[in-house]
Amino acid sequence: MSENPSPESDDRAESAVGCLLAVVGVAVAGAFALPRAAYSIDGGFEAHARDWGVILVDLPLILFAGLVVPPLTWTAAVRRFRPWTAALVCLAVAGLALWGLATWWHPRQGPDPGYGPGI
Repeated sequence: MSENPSPESDDRAESAVGCLLAVVGVAVAGAFALPRAAYSIDGGFEAHARDWGVILVDLPLILFAGLVVPPLTWTAAVRRFRPWTAALVCLAVAGLALWGLATWWHPRQGPDPGYGPGI
């Protein structure tokens, strides 16, 4: 066996990292978005506040972005930088994406104002 790895094994390793980043991206996006959307999914009392826009549009788009953005960032960064620098670029892009999502996306978190404590 030679000490220098072949270019094919380098390509396989980079592809494996891209797949791993896709799985981790979906897991992180789901762990971030699902607790915030829990009230919109549950709907509160008798499901009167269920928000189908969150269920059918927002959550699938967030999970899709978590699936697609990390491997695309990895692919673009690894062509230009060394792998460890590309990993830092991926981490920075993921952090900025989560920060932007936290800044922009505010699903309903509790009952509508005006509801009293009940009987």
